[in-house]
Amino acid sequence: MSSHNKKGSEDIKSIAAARKVALVGNPNVGKSVLFNVLTGAYVTVSNYPGTSVEVSRGNAMINDQIWQVIDTPGMYSIHTITEEERVAREILLHESPDVVLHVLDARNLERMLAMTLQLIEAELPVILVVNIMDEAEQMGLTIDLELLQQRLGIPVIGAATARKRGLDEIRQAISGYNRIAPNHFNYSRPMERNVAEITQHMSGSYILSPKSLALLLLQQDEEIAELFKKWDRDGYEELAGKVRDIIFDQRKSFHLDLSMERKTIVGKLIEDVITVPEKRRVTWGERLSTMSVRPVTGVPMLLFVLYFGLYKFVGEFGAGTVVDLLEKKLFEALFNPWITGVVKAIIPWEILQELFVGEYGIITLGIRYAVGIILPIVATFFIFFSFLEDTGYFPRLALMVDRLFKRIGLSGRAVIPMVLGFGCDTMATMVTRTLETTRERVIATLLLALAIPCSAQLGVILGLLAKAPGALMVWSVCMLLLFVLVGLLASKLMPGEAPMFYMELPPMRLPQFGNVLTKTYTRMQWYFIEILPLFILASVLLWLGKITGFFEKMIIAMTPVMASIGLPKETAVAFIFGFFRRDYGAAGLYDLQSKGLMDARQLTVAAVTLTLFIPCVAQFLVMKNERGWKVACMIGLFVSLFAYGSGYVLNKILMVTAIL
Repeated sequence: MSSHNKKGSEDIKSIAAARKVALVGNPNVGKSVLFNVLTGAYVTVSNYPGTSVEVSRGNAMINDQIWQVIDTPGMYSIHTITEEERVAREILLHESPDVVLHVLDARNLERMLAMTLQLIEAELPVILVVNIMDEAEQMGLTIDLELLQQRLGIPVIGAATARKRGLDEIRQAISGYNRIAPNHFNYSRPMERNVAEITQHMSGSYILSPKSLALLLLQQDEEIAELFKKWDRDGYEELAGKVRDIIFDQRKSFHLDLSMERKTIVGKLIEDVITVPEKRRVTWGERLSTMSVRPVTGVPMLLFVLYFGLYKFVGEFGAGTVVDLLEKKLFEALFNPWITGVVKAIIPWEILQELFVGEYGIITLGIRYAVGIILPIVATFFIFFSFLEDTGYFPRLALMVDRLFKRIGLSGRAVIPMVLGFGCDTMATMVTRTLETTRERVIATLLLALAIPCSAQLGVILGLLAKAPGALMVWSVCMLLLFVLVGLLASKLMPGEAPMFYMELPPMRLPQFGNVLTKTYTRMQWYFIEILPLFILASVLLWLGKITGFFEKMIIAMTPVMASIGLPKETAVAFIFGFFRRDYGAAGLYDLQSKGLMDARQLTVAAVTLTLFIPCVAQFLVMKNERGWKVACMIGLFVSLFAYGSGYVLNKILMVTAIL
């Protein structure tokens, strides 16, 4: 379990006693933005009990009253498919929120209102927030919110939470919520008759309405059926028999019938509510959005983003200009000589001096690597990542690569953890929990551990190879081919169903400076808190290894391995560093390259092998938590052997072809 910005025990008690408001809705409709505005810094993030899905909870003061705000995972329907949807429904079922804020996208009102109907049908205390109104207005859409409120019979609020619009109205609606009976919406006579036949067998008191539960049972919702076994043990068999009879008599898809009837109801609801201009103005964001999902224009756009974002900004500026400034001019030229003199003046024993300022000293190696080399690379990557995230580009990238990803056992949705892996593989491995199937999560975890370098490692490698375009090209091609090859093999060998893909597209817009800054700061804080202790621990262990002779023995033992892939024995040091963190190992390569110990061929082989090398300690522990010991150990063993084999083959090819 992880938590951010923890408060004192009094605040925690106040949250437990507070009234609850749950934010529900499709992904990418602005729930998290609204959650952050309502709660500010008073936030805890933890796995929902019994699952690996994170749920955010926050304390909000609304009109002098404390409310606990729950940001539920994205859901498309009360009838659940993914683990995230199941967790969102669990919160509605078992935490009895006093208010349910359904947040939807004003541009997709007709499609998303079907879920509003389900929430009303379930007799939950619903307030509808029609968000992203600014984008809808730019498209020329006019939405009569008062008429929609009248037809639904629940409070309806227009908002643009990213622009701080409608927030006061939302707070007022929450604090002044008065539960009244909403309007009722009827289905066709046959469907209403089927529902009535089932509800007459329900005698208990339930969180959701009997009608809503009956529809879920007719959709063969196994979790709801299990709950009925607990709620009504004596009458469950009779109820289940009636459900089976109705499903058998229909001999057709109940899901499709229900979906079509809800669509008809929504169609009548929005008559005269939405006004679309005869000739709607197409915004620049829509044009860019269309270009980003078509391969003909989307691939060049992706290459443009990678070149200027990763190569130029992270690789050249972050790993080059900023690292040179901090690592060489600040640490090597100024700070390290000064701190070495201070430590030697204070500590008379040479063995202890080595702990702090020696070859593997906590300050001269660990902190220098963490602050002088890793920090600027991670910072520039997270700026780049947050910038792209705020534009809404990632869901469109997912849509574009979905067909390719299907071939390697993944859906387009997996592009999010894959791209995030370029920032931190540890964080990305946790994000794989959002993928639909266990098979997809394991494949994604394997590919992250194998072929996705974290931002610090990637930045160092780009910085090392930037001056040799041929070497950089060889490394890039190897990573891409091995990623696809292992993905194809894993999809063929691993049993399980192919993943489905659906993702809400947020508006494409110019990023807001405040959002980019906040996201970058939060990620940097998390990353640096994790990385600095590990670098210090690694320095201590390396120091112990040096004074006991164990470190030297490891280097000697690894020398034949390094020689077999054409690398000098000094490279063993970087690979030992890689056991602690792969970015630590990449920083070791940076040192070796600075000393002129490797030519272009050796540098390329080392970069490929180290990129593929065993996951760092932090990533391995997260793999263990997410996938279990067995899967984590199998992935670790496979990755290690595969890295060595790939380095061996690549070295032979480069020696024969003399490309470098």
